[in-house]
Amino acid sequence: MAEIVAGFLLPHDPLIPSQPDMASAEQRDVVMAAYVDVAERLQNYEVDTVIVIGDDHYTLFGPQCLPRCLIGIGDVEGPVEPWLGIPRRAVMNNTALAEHIMHHGFDNGVDWAVAKTMVLDHSAMVPIHYTVPSNSGIKAIPIYLNSAVEPLISNKRVEKIGALVGDAIRGYGGAERVAVLGTGGMSHWVGMSRMGQINKEWDIALMDIVRRGDITELVSFDDEEVLNTAGNGALEIKNWIAAMAIMGELTGELIAYEPIHEWVCGCGFFELRAA
Repeated sequence: MAEIVAGFLLPHDPLIPSQPDMASAEQRDVVMAAYVDVAERLQNYEVDTVIVIGDDHYTLFGPQCLPRCLIGIGDVEGPVEPWLGIPRRAVMNNTALAEHIMHHGFDNGVDWAVAKTMVLDHSAMVPIHYTVPSNSGIKAIPIYLNSAVEPLISNKRVEKIGALVGDAIRGYGGAERVAVLGTGGMSHWVGMSRMGQINKEWDIALMDIVRRGDITELVSFDDEEVLNTAGNGALEIKNWIAAMAIMGELTGELIAYEPIHEWVCGCGFFELRAA
């Protein structure tokens, strides 16, 4: 049977690969060391498949089509952004497990949008690039949630989707060792007048919630309040909620946190440990 052996929360800030020298050397080194740490932990857990939860920023999808939740089940490559500073490459998918997750969702009320081929944007490719290099042998299943542009998917809905993805993985007949990567966050304002600001106090409070594994409190967050207090980018905690729901009962171990104004983002890294 498949087993969920690890979970991580980490940033997907496109400025990390595209503008690395904008940040101070000290802060950049902390972030890059954290990515290396996550990559090493994935290897130590003998992970063969990661579920990468990201969100689109009008890069893959536009006003003509905004899927609330999407799973990639076939050929995957990326990134789509040529300016990202990451070489475009194929990403191995675990098609059999992805299709199993898809069908389990269909059978239990998740109307997935489905991509049989897709080119990933930075929200999936930044964490894949730094933690799942092409020579790692680890496969990646991309899941996109509409946590970046309105109409936003609700926190309760992503919690439900995450729980069903977790159930699907645990019910899969293969011997896969699966890890979950919840990407995005923390406080940041994307393309807004406050871009570059970081609400460190909000980030600290969020980190305490993750340490306690209190998904109920995260689900209770009001979108408008998050937007006003921590920015539109902070709404990506929806990706974190989904990752935590996949894991089930858990606690969080802080790996690193750096509020990097030059990268317009509070960058946080956690490992999610089963309670």
